[in-house]
Amino acid sequence: MPVKIRLARHGAKKHPFYRIVIANSENPRDGKYLEAVGTYNPQPDPVELTLKSDRIKQWLGQGAVPTRTVKNLLKKEGFFANMTQ
Repeated sequence: MPVKIRLARHGAKKHPFYRIVIANSENPRDGKYLEAVGTYNPQPDPVELTLKSDRIKQWLGQGAVPTRTVKNLLKKEGFFANMTQ
């Protein structure tokens, strides 16, 4: 089973809060996941984003594939720029 780094939605109706999780691609969006590696709150200005970068690097090294949205969030945080150093 391929492993993905994706968002799991939590929070109230019209007030989303997301966890960045490592999950098997066959599991539902808000279903079972292997590990939570961060959070994303789009409500405040500026948005709140927390990451466990060491764990994300480890999972990427093991072949986990980030979804398009997670990849964009990581790029905005400068995550991939830090990986080359």
